[in-house]
Amino acid sequence: MYLSKEDFHSIRDLVNQRTGLYFDEKKMYFVANRLSRRMEEIGCSEVKDYIRTLRYNLKEFSNFIDSLTINETYFFRDYPQLKMFAEEILPLVCEEKRKKHDRSLRIWSAGCSTGEEPYTIAIILLEMIEDIHSWDVDILGTDINRRSLEMCKEAIYGERSLKDVPLEYREKYFIPYEDKYKLKDEVKRYVRFERLNLNDGLRLQRIKNVDFIFCRNVLIYFDPKSCKEVVSCFYNSLNKGGYIFLGSSESMSRISAAFKLVRFKSGLAYMKE
Repeated sequence: MYLSKEDFHSIRDLVNQRTGLYFDEKKMYFVANRLSRRMEEIGCSEVKDYIRTLRYNLKEFSNFIDSLTINETYFFRDYPQLKMFAEEILPLVCEEKRKKHDRSLRIWSAGCSTGEEPYTIAIILLEMIEDIHSWDVDILGTDINRRSLEMCKEAIYGERSLKDVPLEYREKYFIPYEDKYKLKDEVKRYVRFERLNLNDGLRLQRIKNVDFIFCRNVLIYFDPKSCKEVVSCFYNSLNKGGYIFLGSSESMSRISAAFKLVRFKSGLAYMKE
C-alpha cells in the first residue's frame, strides 16, 4: 500500500507521543506494512480514516502498537553479559543482602517481549543461589505488547527460542510439548508479568526497591527525550547498589550520568551508588 510522508509523520508522531517509541523514515516501509494489515483486519480502506481511528479508538491503537512491537528474542541472549551477572554481580549483591539479613531479591525485565529474558534470569537464580527457596524472589516482566504477554504466561517455546539453552538446562527446566517446549512451574513461579507502557512515568514511579533492571535492546526504539525520562525512572526504582543492564549496542553515557560504571573481570556494568 502507498503511505505518504505526511501520513507517516502523523502516525509516527501519535505513536511517539503516547508510547515514546520513535520510527524514523527508514522504518516507513515496516510501518506501512503493519498499517496495511491492521486496515485490512478492521475493513478500513483509507489511511486518513485509519489515522482518525487510531486517535479515538484506544483498543485499535493498542492493536496497532502490538503489530509494531513484536521483537525477536531467545533464552540466554547476550550470554557474556548474563555470565557476568551470574558469576560476579549476583553473588556480590546477595552477599551484601545476607550481611543485612535481607533475603529479598527484586528484578525487573523491562520490555520483556515474549518472556525469554525474565525466565532466563529465573533459571540463573535457581542455578546460582543454593538456598533460593529461603529467599523472597520477585521477577517482574513488563511489556506494552498484549500478545507477547499472553505468550509469556503460556511459557511454551519453539526451537528458535531455545537455540542457546544448554542441553542440561533443557532437560532440567523444560518439558517437551508437542513440537515445542514448555517451561516447568519451578521456573515460572518466580516470574510475574504486567502490561506497561514505559512512557507512563506515573506507573514507572510505583516500581520501587529493585535490585536489578534488565532493559536490553529496548531503548534503541525510543527518541532521546523519552530515553532520558525512562532511565531517570529506572534510577529511582533501583536500590542503592542496584544494577541496570542495557543491550550490547546501547550506551548509558549518551543518556544519563547518574550511574557509576563498574568494571568487572568479564565486562562493565552500571550501578546506582
